[in-house]
Amino acid sequence: MRNEKLTKSIAEGRVDTLFRLAKSRTLANMATDRLSRRYIGIAESIISHYRVGRNTHIKMEVCKKCKSILVPGMNCSVRLASNTGYRVILCICGEEKHLFYR
Repeated sequence: MRNEKLTKSIAEGRVDTLFRLAKSRTLANMATDRLSRRYIGIAESIISHYRVGRNTHIKMEVCKKCKSILVPGMNCSVRLASNTGYRVILCICGEEKHLFYR
């Protein structure tokens, strides 16, 4: 591919835009809807097709199972496991995500 850097930068911009749209849609509706999940699905297909690395905020704020934006208190719950140094995010679909904070 001749302009690999250009296509990757365009793909990263589109992924960021789709993620922002999904997050604003989720926060505006106070619930996860089909359109925001579709935005995340399109962003993940762009990431896999153009082999663009996922940003850490996308990894932390998206559920792997149901593809919804995780907003604490709205569609997920958060608890801290202080003795082991990680936080557990439990989505409404039942998926758990463990993120270290130490």
